[in-house]
Amino acid sequence: MRSLTIAGKTITQEGPAYTVAEAGNNHQGDYRKAILLFKSAAYAGFDAVKLQKRDVKTLYTQEMYNSEYNSEAAFGPTYGLHREALELGQEAYTLLQESARQLNLTMFATAFDIPSAELLYRLGMPAYKIASGDLKNLPLLRHIAKFGKPMIVSTGGACLDDVKRMYDCVMPLNSQLAILQCTAAYPAGADVLHLRVIETYLKHFDVIIGLADHHARTDRAPAAYALGARIFEKHVTLDRTWKGTDHAFSLEPREQEEYVESLKRVYLAMGSQDKAPLAIEEKPIYKMGKAVYAKRAIAAGEKIGGENTVIRSPVEGMVPWKMDKFSVATRVFDEDEPLSSGGLE
Repeated sequence: MRSLTIAGKTITQEGPAYTVAEAGNNHQGDYRKAILLFKSAAYAGFDAVKLQKRDVKTLYTQEMYNSEYNSEAAFGPTYGLHREALELGQEAYTLLQESARQLNLTMFATAFDIPSAELLYRLGMPAYKIASGDLKNLPLLRHIAKFGKPMIVSTGGACLDDVKRMYDCVMPLNSQLAILQCTAAYPAGADVLHLRVIETYLKHFDVIIGLADHHARTDRAPAAYALGARIFEKHVTLDRTWKGTDHAFSLEPREQEEYVESLKRVYLAMGSQDKAPLAIEEKPIYKMGKAVYAKRAIAAGEKIGGENTVIRSPVEGMVPWKMDKFSVATRVFDEDEPLSSGGLE
């Protein structure tokens, strides 16, 4: 049975969605804004919040670190300084862990490199996210797998063989794995989400499957749940107009509530695989359903059908499909009286 437990909460194929609010770098390098993002996620009903951790000087080549960065979303004149400005340090992470605890949220982060993974390990993160860009980074995957904590891996920009390679790398070291369908486009339009990949993953991998979509709407997640996804990661913001590359496709507070609520509704709507009458259907079916009635008085010994019977509402006596079992009345039926099997043979 597929299951994954994160900080005491078990995710199963039969259970509700596990929702992760991706704060990412939308805090703009300010832990106070991160706390506000956490509060918004808690109010919306998310299960967890997630940040991103990079050791910038380790992660990028000197050329990339020093490359000029002229984007309107830039927080520094070079790409390296831009990324440095968005990083939160160990002290901020410790404060945010306490904030998450008070808000009843599980907090974890994406580790983009081994030094960041080590920092998160020292902080006692209950789970680790692996970004799509590290799906093929087997050294990082092995390093984090050995921590023995749940790993959630996004699969944007990959083919199925890439995902299989990751799976074969991680599972012998750590079976606490979840795989997310993801399209590495920011934002990603509905036409490139390819939600049916979720069905492919369910066939090939015996782990919890989920969705990390960079789509700026809330209505795709219920479809993914219906296809079998159970972990959902969604970028969140307080204001889509804020400076930063991810805000444009992130959900604002009211949308965050709708997102979580829509996943709760679809879980309830999925219901049971068993088809059986429900108690709440009894009165409507009694009123709308049909039964067999005497069209005129029927004598004992008279053949039934055609001339002397009619199908009407409500459902009193014999339902129409049972007419094939009987051919003769064994007692008198008055006009408009429902036929019953006790008076037929």
